[in-house]
Amino acid sequence: MTERPRVDPRPGLSGLSTADLAAWFEARGEPAYRARQVVTALWSGGTATRAADVTTLPRSLAAALDEAFRWTTVTDDAVVVSDGGNTEKALHRLADGATIESVLMHYPATAARRARHTLCISSQAGCAVGCPFCATGELGFGRDLETSEILDQVRSAISRMGPGERLTNIVFMGMGEPLLNLDRVLESVAALNDKDRLGLGARHITVSTSGVVPGIRRLTALGPQFTLAISIHAARDALRDVLVPLNRRWPVAEVVAAARDHARATGRRVSYEVTMIGGVNDTDADADALANLLRGDLAHVNLIPMNPVAHTPWKASPMPVIERFAAHLKEAGIPVTVRRNRGVEIGAACGQLAAERAGAPAAPAVARRRQRLEAASVRALRGERSDEPVLAGVEA
Repeated sequence: MTERPRVDPRPGLSGLSTADLAAWFEARGEPAYRARQVVTALWSGGTATRAADVTTLPRSLAAALDEAFRWTTVTDDAVVVSDGGNTEKALHRLADGATIESVLMHYPATAARRARHTLCISSQAGCAVGCPFCATGELGFGRDLETSEILDQVRSAISRMGPGERLTNIVFMGMGEPLLNLDRVLESVAALNDKDRLGLGARHITVSTSGVVPGIRRLTALGPQFTLAISIHAARDALRDVLVPLNRRWPVAEVVAAARDHARATGRRVSYEVTMIGGVNDTDADADALANLLRGDLAHVNLIPMNPVAHTPWKASPMPVIERFAAHLKEAGIPVTVRRNRGVEIGAACGQLAAERAGAPAAPAVARRRQRLEAASVRALRGERSDEPVLAGVEA
């Protein structure tokens, strides 16, 4: 029997605000500026891994800090690189043995725009939504991430960046459904936006959801200025039931209505993501349905070829088909961008590396999964709704 890792009870330092740290120091008779020294060490290059790295701290105080807190909550099990060094995928291990992923994408400067460095991060270990084209869905749901575990993915990426490079964009599109861990995600966004920590403008942060309507409504009430992204994938309920099982709880029209209200309240354009699957959701009928659903909205659509995922019967739509789909949307007056996948050869899509490390399921299980998905997609294309129950873990 494999022994489970001993969980470190100390909280992660990165999850504490400067005010929280100042209170900790003041309780020990230390000046509040000690907190700023620690926060600077944590976020300037992300290189501090213990209190001894903060040379301005007295030795006894540094020892007390190490005893009370963890300087990082993630360990980089693997970092794989592709695209000539422009895509880096990291597999992070948490204290309880769970694994999560982040992807750092570098976009060199062009004549038209400055260099960009975008980091995609996870909000949960695994995912309960179970989208069948997503490798994370194969893993199932593990647990929500703590705020420090979300932020330490960012610090890991910062530590690997070159001189003069700085993160320009962060997207919550990695493993998990962000709006099912909304409190921790909001705390993380506040930290990333905090000038004393990363200091990244809210408009450079994107939070994605597969359609948790109560979470969208809550965001609207809070009025954040970060970008809301909806993983829509299909505009027809029968098909979206298969591609995004959460649709059986909150149908697509209800999701888009919530997103529309969010755009009106915040004045911020909503991004809609569509993973393009050959012969499944890439037809003219699908394009027309999406155009009718979004026409007149403050919206932008991203079309993304499906990454190859083990154990599914589907493949990415050919690029001419995607371009035709895009043309339909443009004719309806809907802004659209066709994305090119990054890091395909290293499994840079959400959950792929973690799924590989978890090991392949037995061949009969793979065959049953493929048959079930093929049958479900055929029924969906005939317009038949799914009667399967909503997956556990998606109550909100």
